[in-house]
Amino acid sequence: MSSLPTSSGLPLPPGRAAVPASPEAQRAPEAWITRTPSFPFGDSGALAGLSFAAKDNIDVAGVPTTAACPAFAYTAAAHAAVVQKLLDAGARLLGKTNLDQFACGLNGTRSPYGAVPNAINPAYVSGGSSSGSAYVVATGQADFSLGTDTAGSGRVPAGLNNIVGLKPSRGLISARGVVPAAQSVDCLSIFARTVATAARVLEVTMGYDPLDPYSRVLAMADTALPARFRFGVPSSLNFYGDAMASDAFGDAIARMKSLGGVPVAIDYAPLAEAAGLLYESALVAERYTAVREFFDAHEEEVIEPVRSIIGAGRQYSAADLYAAQTKLRMLGQQAAEMWGDIDVLLVPTAPTHYTQQAMQRDPVTLNRHLGTYTNFVNLLDYAAVSVPSSLRTDGLPFGITLVGLAGSDWQLAELGQRYHHATGLMQGALNDPLPAPQPLAGIKLQATVKVAVVGAHLSGMPLNNQLTTRGATLVGQTRTALDYRLYALPGTVPPKPGLLRVAASQGARIALEIWEMPVEHYGSFVALIPAPLGIGTLDLENGSSVQGFVCEAEALQGAEDITHFGGWRAYIDSLNSAAPA
Repeated sequence: MSSLPTSSGLPLPPGRAAVPASPEAQRAPEAWITRTPSFPFGDSGALAGLSFAAKDNIDVAGVPTTAACPAFAYTAAAHAAVVQKLLDAGARLLGKTNLDQFACGLNGTRSPYGAVPNAINPAYVSGGSSSGSAYVVATGQADFSLGTDTAGSGRVPAGLNNIVGLKPSRGLISARGVVPAAQSVDCLSIFARTVATAARVLEVTMGYDPLDPYSRVLAMADTALPARFRFGVPSSLNFYGDAMASDAFGDAIARMKSLGGVPVAIDYAPLAEAAGLLYESALVAERYTAVREFFDAHEEEVIEPVRSIIGAGRQYSAADLYAAQTKLRMLGQQAAEMWGDIDVLLVPTAPTHYTQQAMQRDPVTLNRHLGTYTNFVNLLDYAAVSVPSSLRTDGLPFGITLVGLAGSDWQLAELGQRYHHATGLMQGALNDPLPAPQPLAGIKLQATVKVAVVGAHLSGMPLNNQLTTRGATLVGQTRTALDYRLYALPGTVPPKPGLLRVAASQGARIALEIWEMPVEHYGSFVALIPAPLGIGTLDLENGSSVQGFVCEAEALQGAEDITHFGGWRAYIDSLNSAAPA
């Protein structure tokens, strides 16, 4: 065994010497267990020019794998399947990162190599178990990193450090060459500062591996959620007394609504009960099984409370395990009912923040709190992505998680990217603004057509649903050129205006909205338009033109000229204000 010291004073595992940390890394050297300077950048490939770190329960050939337990360390003969794919794609490996021992924890303090601090405020926990992987991304030391996620380890650290944590569907990325925590529900996870980067990594790393017993081929949803979508919100929420977190989640709901979402209250009880089974039933025996041979021989080398959690798996019988699995199946069927009413589930990534001191005083209870909204996801075979949502008034990050059915990974990433970019936040702990959103490889780009609306199809008006139910999205608001007049058509239900082209000297600029709709739905939309209205070419105030609603001149005899209002919405508002209270 090597006697080279780490920052914590513990020896490094054998096979790789320590290298000087960068100035940034010296802020929290506990984030790294081993650095790997021998891996160069690739000259080509989908990820050429990007650097990454791997959680130290993921094998790298010739480099020790410790799982944050020095006595457990072994030197891998081959790269984990996911590492090999990343290197083949041109990414450069920087090193291996600290974690809660044996990936057992959600707080980042359960490591003999030192507690990894929060990247925004070091007095607070980083979240775990993928603590080091989140920290090095948030502080700009790596472009992305690999974590693992059994109960939230790829999401909680993302939420607490203002970065993205993409937790793929189970079996989507091979876990061959990864020290298991609970193998049947383990996932590789991806940390990045933007959804676009995480999605690039997902594209490279996903794929069936016949040598991984839990790998599988999934049918992936390849279209974005509709412009009008339904998102579930737990009917009861617990932030453990943290009013700032509660307020931040209220803001998150409002932001989802601004993106076209309609909130739907869901019964969280089956999800919460399923989450409790992870550690409070015979399911915990899988954690013991993962390291059984080592644990039975070297139990004293495992730190508390990890030792007690893993050791608890010894007490259960096979009958207990079948009972727990049956209970989980029943809860899964109860939870499945909510998907008939929602397209995606919105939850806080973590309900609160804890200081490192508080976590050390009560490491089990507070750790459990951090998993309130994460523990159920893998057990129930869901996909998830955690994205930054806001900075609280105390400066700490607040993140949200979007949860979907297995195979919805690209849909979640697409919505997650739109949400993240709507926040206006900086990247991680850096002062770098978010770059422009990027197309995602797994989402089909649809052919679209733009259409201008001036009346009952405007946002919030009675016929707007004819647009939204066809997947149309609002592009923007503008006005016509000067050569138009607007009339209120008599006897129409709901009330509609007619837009007429006239000579420029006789017209005015009329307010309108431009919507973008998939071409495949445009025909059915136009078929709904009644005479005397139709679709024609409208000239806009900026000199461009667009297809939009126009009216036959003969139909306007006796119609009220409402051009002076400047638009249909202002006219309707005038009628409402004139109505008796």
